[in-house]
Amino acid sequence: MAVALVAVLVAVAPWAGDDSAPTDGAAPGSAPDADVSGPSDATPPEVDPAALVAAVPAEPVAKIDPVRLAPGVVPPSNRWYSGLVFGDQPQPVFAEPLSFGLTGSGFTLGLPDPTVDAKVVIAPHVPAVTVDAGATSAQISAADPVSVTIDLLDGAGEVLGRVVLAAGSPFVSLTAQKDLTLSSAVTGGSFEAGDGGAATADAGTSQWGLVGGTTDGGSTTLSAGQSASWYALPPDASAAAEATLRSAAADPVTGVEVSYGVDETVARTTLTYLTAGGTPTAYVLMPHHNAGDQPRRDCGLGAYPSVYGDLELCAGSSLTSFAPALPAAAELDLDGISKDERTAIVDALAADVAATPAFPSDTYFGGKALNRAASLVVLGEQLGVPDVVADLRSTTVDALREWAQPDGCAERDARCVVYDETARSVIGLTPSFGSEELNDHHFHYGYFLAAAGLLAQDDASLADELAPVMNLLAQDIAAALPSDELPQLRAFDPYAGHSWASGTSPFADGNNQESSSEAVTAWNGLGLWARASAQPELETQATWLASTEALTARTYWTAPDLEQFEGFEHTMMSLNWGGKRDYATWFSPEPNAILGIQLIPMGPVQTAMATGVDPERIRASVEEATPGGYGVQFGGYLLMYRALAGPDDAAAAWTEATSLPDVAVDDGSSRSAMLAFIASAKARPVG
Repeated sequence: MAVALVAVLVAVAPWAGDDSAPTDGAAPGSAPDADVSGPSDATPPEVDPAALVAAVPAEPVAKIDPVRLAPGVVPPSNRWYSGLVFGDQPQPVFAEPLSFGLTGSGFTLGLPDPTVDAKVVIAPHVPAVTVDAGATSAQISAADPVSVTIDLLDGAGEVLGRVVLAAGSPFVSLTAQKDLTLSSAVTGGSFEAGDGGAATADAGTSQWGLVGGTTDGGSTTLSAGQSASWYALPPDASAAAEATLRSAAADPVTGVEVSYGVDETVARTTLTYLTAGGTPTAYVLMPHHNAGDQPRRDCGLGAYPSVYGDLELCAGSSLTSFAPALPAAAELDLDGISKDERTAIVDALAADVAATPAFPSDTYFGGKALNRAASLVVLGEQLGVPDVVADLRSTTVDALREWAQPDGCAERDARCVVYDETARSVIGLTPSFGSEELNDHHFHYGYFLAAAGLLAQDDASLADELAPVMNLLAQDIAAALPSDELPQLRAFDPYAGHSWASGTSPFADGNNQESSSEAVTAWNGLGLWARASAQPELETQATWLASTEALTARTYWTAPDLEQFEGFEHTMMSLNWGGKRDYATWFSPEPNAILGIQLIPMGPVQTAMATGVDPERIRASVEEATPGGYGVQFGGYLLMYRALAGPDDAAAAWTEATSLPDVAVDDGSSRSAMLAFIASAKARPVG
């Protein structure tokens, strides 16, 4: 069912709109695009999260403190707005197109204005509008993957008003819970009542509107139940844009519904912006909403600047976008490789198996090592040499069984999982990279799911044995529906089209994600596990997630359109935030690391990285990353990426991979996997 303030994955008619106004990107007076509905709505997986979490020990091991959270609300980790919830002081957040910050008595709004230098595009939260509601504190009272509701409280803890902001909505609204007088000022001035029902203000670098209540001399009064909505106008806004925003602001957004569908060619995402009165609203398109071969919308209402490019303003309540379908990939297509190539791969495989070290015990390197080993097993069996990998299969299955023992943490303090009731999250022991702060869960657990899916794909009894814990990991990172135990879509942002990696987002630049390729690997792993464990609805959901994340990985990380960011001197971005984009990593300033972290672990699903990408872009990125050759961190991944640029590049990569002794192979991969990937690209170019 549709519930205001809570987004649920429900069946919504594709391109559903309102009879009274154009929807889904149609400009005023124009018709919606034809034949763009795509696949029908998928049915979300049916899961009993209470039973899943009850199967493992409950331990308070998470290191998070949801300071500003109403009782009973599941802590919204890994959201674009998580910085509002956690930490001693709230952080600014970036809702696109607006930025937002909590103050001691209300909130501030900004319209980020990007600046560019050689390595960064940045648009911080610079307050243009300050709203003083006389509050003394704030708390989040409703949270979903796209929108958030914030209660402004008085000194007695009573709710003065509820503020709603949603990613992709140009509005921020406040609904009074009691009679309320607001001070609403802009930089250097205040809102003044104007014609047409909207108060307006000039903040110098941006123009603003305010609809609702009674505004007089910078003071806005609201009766209990009344709402006020603030919005920025696009630069050089047309009369049509002003009219659209003014009209839509009168009916505030209350929440966002998410639905998806998948067929053989595309994965569809539909966001329906709900309003209090059910009338049409407005939204903005990010570049990926118009990327590739999907029907392009030209809404004709202007655009807002952002670090991701122009955000086009559209009238309507339903935003639908598409991505090329990317079903879970378990192995490479090696049918066309030569006898000599096969021999070289098998020889390397035997050496890789022999050199496999003991599996680490933490959740990141442990999962990564299991995925490496499982991939070697699948490669050996695919090549017809199961004897070479038989012992490794047994060792890896035993390790998975240990991790998947539901009560494992009652017996040991590593290689097991617990459920933290306060955090509403599954925590693997031993944690790493802040996973106890809910960082990177999709990266970590995606590797476990991939390994389990690969080794159980023809073994139903093994899948049944691993299911209690693997299903719990799957739901921790990707629960399709909200519950009291787990949040809906913990890591994935359906509006931005990608995941966020920080659990609590303690940053003034918003949340962030570095390794887009590991995010794609996570959803591919989810799909492999769903397939092996006979969960078709989960497999469909995983395909939707992988397809959309792969599209945004290309659009914002490895092959972004940077034409408008004059002064930025590189071919790709490696660290994307809400309010900035960096040519950087968390761990190294070297160009090989900056590109390499977008390629890891270069499994079969990563062939999609070349889909629709100009081969010259791939070559340029690899050349920038390898000025001294491939004997650098992630060198093997970089050589594999080069092979995706075309047949000649794949042939050259094969020569280098087989003749250069110093190509650096990451611990998440192997020499045989590198050779197989390049041979597959050489025999059957992708892209």
